[in-house]
Amino acid sequence: MKIGIDRELKGGYILLVELTRTCRIRVGALEKIEFPQGFYAYVGSAMGGLQARLNRYLRRVKRARWHIDYLLMEGKVKGVIYSPTDERLECLLAHRLKEIFRSFPGFGSSDCRCPSHLFFSEELKVLREEAKEIFRDLLKGEEPVVEEW
Repeated sequence: MKIGIDRELKGGYILLVELTRTCRIRVGALEKIEFPQGFYAYVGSAMGGLQARLNRYLRRVKRARWHIDYLLMEGKVKGVIYSPTDERLECLLAHRLKEIFRSFPGFGSSDCRCPSHLFFSEELKVLREEAKEIFRDLLKGEEPVVEEW
């Protein structure tokens, strides 16, 4: 599975991930974290290129480099919501998602001041629809791209 978009496009994204069982995972330098069974939204920016970043997440075999890689060793990507833009949206997306969903302190946010870039819901549909709505709002009504598997 691969994302087929222009290699030059950069932008923000929300990766949707499913864990089919509760897992305790050591995430890089963070303590072991207990992740309940359910669905996760991981927020990021790919200012060096959306295609390469998103396709990396879709590969099953890779060296753990970012916090999300540790979660992906146990979980499965269910979809991605993204928007090509020169604007860094990840922290804006993270702050809005934190108002609605449970977050995991320090996850994915070691290079900014956000409390977290990972959010949890028991329902994929709720997570996906809220994420799309937040994207639309930040993009002033423009629709983000949604890919699901």
